[in-house]
Amino acid sequence: MELLKRLCEAHGVPGREEAVRALVLSELEQLCDEIRTDALGNVIAFKRGSGHGPKVMLAAHMDEIGFLVSHVDEKSGFVRIDPVGGFDPRVLMAQRVVVHTESGDLLGIIGSKPPHILSEEERKKPVEFKDLFIDLGLPADEVKKRVRIGDFVTLQQDFAEIGHLVSCKALDDRVGVYVMIEAVRRAKKHVCDIYAVATTQEEVGVRGARVSSFNIAPDIGVALDVTVASDVPGVGEHEHVTKLGAGVAIKIKDSLSISNPKLVRAMRQIAEHKNIKYQMEILPRGGTDAGAIQLTREGVATITLSIPTRYLHSVVEAAHKDDIHAAIDLLAAFLESAHEVDYSL
Repeated sequence: MELLKRLCEAHGVPGREEAVRALVLSELEQLCDEIRTDALGNVIAFKRGSGHGPKVMLAAHMDEIGFLVSHVDEKSGFVRIDPVGGFDPRVLMAQRVVVHTESGDLLGIIGSKPPHILSEEERKKPVEFKDLFIDLGLPADEVKKRVRIGDFVTLQQDFAEIGHLVSCKALDDRVGVYVMIEAVRRAKKHVCDIYAVATTQEEVGVRGARVSSFNIAPDIGVALDVTVASDVPGVGEHEHVTKLGAGVAIKIKDSLSISNPKLVRAMRQIAEHKNIKYQMEILPRGGTDAGAIQLTREGVATITLSIPTRYLHSVVEAAHKDDIHAAIDLLAAFLESAHEVDYSL
């Protein structure tokens, strides 16, 4: 899990994925025949197959939700932020952040008006982004010298192993990147050509997957991402979507894509044949890079393999180690047999 730890603790909001990209490049260049980046910063690694198999594109996004600096107060030095991706303001109160500046990183605190002085009406209102600011603990003059509009901001959180779980910021979707790298490492005898793509700007509209899939023109697309595991107190079983520890999730549909039914069947059959734990997923809201890949050129047979995750879009996202290993096992087995799969409709 050391690689997963390094991936999660790296920082990179949409459009500023350079630190994560460096990690991915260093790992994939050891495993693949060719590697390059494109204009949006996607990492595209090519691993040649042994025959005339399909082109299989794997996609896992590098970016994490975060913020951009939108204003620095002239008198106080407090920093205002604009969200890049979908943080729920409720989970941001009193969190530590890192403001990434040209002169170095600055540790800060997300602050808000003290509860002791809130009016009754203010107490009833939900927290909004406009109520939040960053306190860097520095004089206004120093903040103005070091912090610029557009500097990116990420949450500060260390990787932790908690029981059978791993927890950190940015498991969405560094765990998908980890699964992709490890499956490419594991897949030894594959006829298909593999394109392993660490995509950018997924959290703001699957942008990296859109351009990289157009360039690759794959026959099969497999997105790797987290999905909702709401198997917690107060949530009915029919609302769980997935459960931690029940295996890799084979997605049937979400808001952006409907998986190719033959690929769904193939993944299920491989899992059963290899005794890999799996569960079926229908996500009522949300999407993955599959939504962009599926609509590339004349259309692509596409599916998503998901890692069930609790507390999504927070700094304590949590996934089960067994589900992560199951995702690696299933993806590697699929790559080794992709040339035998009928995905035509």
